[in-house]
Amino acid sequence: MTAPVPVHVEEAGSAGPLLLCLHGIGSSSAAFAPQLAELSAYVRVVAWDAPGYAKSADPEGPLDLDGFADAAAEVIREHGASAHVLGVSWGGVIALRLAARHPELVDSLIVADSSAGSGTDPAKADGMRQRAAELAELGPRAFAERRGPRLVSPDAPPELVRRVVDSMAASVRLPGYAYAAESMAAADLRAEIPRIAAPTLVLCGDQDRVTGVEASQVIAGSLHKTAYVIVKDAGHLANQEQPGAFNAWVLSHLRITARIPEQARIPEQAQAAGQAHITE
Repeated sequence: MTAPVPVHVEEAGSAGPLLLCLHGIGSSSAAFAPQLAELSAYVRVVAWDAPGYAKSADPEGPLDLDGFADAAAEVIREHGASAHVLGVSWGGVIALRLAARHPELVDSLIVADSSAGSGTDPAKADGMRQRAAELAELGPRAFAERRGPRLVSPDAPPELVRRVVDSMAASVRLPGYAYAAESMAAADLRAEIPRIAAPTLVLCGDQDRVTGVEASQVIAGSLHKTAYVIVKDAGHLANQEQPGAFNAWVLSHLRITARIPEQARIPEQAQAAGQAHITE
C-alpha cells in the first residue's frame, strides 16, 4: 500500500481542543461549512478533503480503509496530540477504524449517518463497487445530479439540494473515488466496534434514506460509552440539513468529553429537534 499523500484542510478557530471532520464519500470539506462557522467558537475545527478529493492531491497508489485512517491520523499529528473526530457516512467508517487503529489519537468520536461498512451486506458491497464505473461513465456533474438529491430529506429546500449537488460535482474524481468506494465495500467493522473505548456520540437523521436509522443503531448498540441521537427532519446529511440541532448535540458531547465552556449547553430548540439515548 502506498503511503498517503498530504491533504488539503479547511480550518477555523484558534483555541480549544481539536475537532477533525471527515466527509462522506461524495463530498469534501465543504460539507462542514456549518460546523466550521459555529463550532469554531468553542474548538479548533479542521475539515479535510480526503486523499483524491477536491483540493487534495491524488494518492500515488490505491488506498484501503487503513490507508485513509492513517491519512487522517497524520492530519491529527500535524495539528496536535489528539482530536475529537467527527465523521459523516463514509467519514464515520474512517473515524471508527481510526479509533480502533490509533486509539491514542482519538479523544472521542461523533459518528453521523454512518454504518459498520458496506461489507456487512454483499448486495451493498456490489453496489458500492459499481459506483466508480458510474462516475467514469457519467462524469462528476451528471453523477452528482443523479445521487445528490437522495442525500437529503424529500422536503429539503431546493437551495440545499443544489449546494449538495454542486459540492459533490466539485469534489469527486477518479481514482480517489474508486479507492474510497472499494474501502467502503470491503469494510465490515462489526467485530472491532465493540473494542473502541472512545466515548461516542452517534447521530442519524430520521429520514436518512442511504444508511438509515438501523445502521446507526447497530453502531450505538455495539459501543460501551455512547449517546445516540435521532435528528428530526433530516436526511443522510443531518449536519447540513439541520445544522442548528446537529451542532448543539455535538457541543453538548464536547462539553462533557472536552470540558469546553458551559455556554455550549444544548439550546431548548435543539432539544425539541432530536431524541437522545445514552448507554454506559
